[in-house]
Amino acid sequence: MYVLESASTELARLLPQAVKWFLKQECKCHGVSGSCTLRTCWLAMADFRKTGDYLWRKYNGAIQVVMNQDGTGFTVANKRFKKPTKNDLVYFENSPDYCIRDRDAGSPGTAGRVCNLTSRGMDSCEVMCCGRGYDTSHVTRMTKCECKFHWCCAVRCQDCLEALDVHTCKAPKSPNWVAPT
Repeated sequence: MYVLESASTELARLLPQAVKWFLKQECKCHGVSGSCTLRTCWLAMADFRKTGDYLWRKYNGAIQVVMNQDGTGFTVANKRFKKPTKNDLVYFENSPDYCIRDRDAGSPGTAGRVCNLTSRGMDSCEVMCCGRGYDTSHVTRMTKCECKFHWCCAVRCQDCLEALDVHTCKAPKSPNWVAPT
């Protein structure tokens, strides 16, 4: 059983161990025409996706525990969950909510952060804004354009105005939210 304060903290500690678990032996044969009279072997990291998927499953299946009344061990915080095995990830307290600003946890939150409307990754407005939506502002900025290379060793550009939409995550609808400074 792997125990620490929060599931995300423990997951960070579990990463090196998970990488070791998925090490695989690779070998190369040496000899005339690949006759394998001599073989060299080494440990290589497995595909990182395999390790990442394993850690993601552990994180999503983590079980919250509390100290026994006699202080000798742990018990499941929610009796509806199964008793953890030695291979389960368990935690004492919930991981911080990185969507909301929390100075104690060192999390600035995502309110006011620029997001990518066309992305399907972690920088997408859907993921980064935590379901709160986003504001769109029309911005004009000066950029370099129509750049030309002049022999030898000079590039000359024109200054152009570029109009674009910038998307920023909305703040939580909470009376105690404070804008990041």
